[in-house]
Amino acid sequence: MADLSRLCEIMGRLRDPTNGCPWDLEQTFSSIVPHTIEEAYEVAEAIESGDMEHLPQELGDLLFQVIFYCRLGQERSYFSLEDVIASIEDKLVRRHPHVFGEGSAEDAAAVQQNWESIKADERRRHATARSGSKAQASELDGIARNLPALALAAKVQKRAARVGFDWRNAEGPMTKLREELAELEAARRGADKTEVAEELGDLLFSAVNLARHDGIDPEQCLRAATNKFEARFRLMERGEGSLAQLDAAGLNAAWNRAKSDLKKNADA
Repeated sequence: MADLSRLCEIMGRLRDPTNGCPWDLEQTFSSIVPHTIEEAYEVAEAIESGDMEHLPQELGDLLFQVIFYCRLGQERSYFSLEDVIASIEDKLVRRHPHVFGEGSAEDAAAVQQNWESIKADERRRHATARSGSKAQASELDGIARNLPALALAAKVQKRAARVGFDWRNAEGPMTKLREELAELEAARRGADKTEVAEELGDLLFSAVNLARHDGIDPEQCLRAATNKFEARFRLMERGEGSLAQLDAAGLNAAWNRAKSDLKKNADA
């Protein structure tokens, strides 16, 4: 089992008021949040690309973010690394009664159902503790508002679906998607950019709903589409040189050649 004491010692040296690192000494909880998000995405990228050689390094970078937060918490007497570890230990035991208690779960779906039920109860108790009286917790409580927009939309939709506010099947969101597209087209015939933005948002929200019903992660789906576009565009650049010299017809032809070449390579 790895010992975190050496890593904590390094963190302490970096934050030493006299001999520490000037950059690390300037950091706050808020200032390192963007770095934490970036490190999480780099972990995801290493996994998606199958780069197991560099995955330990990326996971180490992400772990260091946790150690950094714990150091800041310790300096301000908010919490310590021990508190963080105890918190996750307690949560894992509490949310796995079929393993650590007398509960039961026959399959992964049952585990997920139990997990969400326990989470809902925790949210209700948290809301009561905050208000000082028995409070009505919303199904939407506890969702991280800083999630990427597509992931946030999917999370909100899943929570609403738990109480039956959902389409019966994928045909519902498919119909809604066509409806929202028509409304967007109508809005674009006007001059109100605010209305266009609102309708475009509704269209994206409906697309997320369709992805959810089809069992597709919309965030990963869009990332894959972006990666595909990037691969084709880079191939266009290599094959055509300066794309700025091509007219619309030339660009379209170059795009189709790149698309065909990539397909041939994938099929080979």
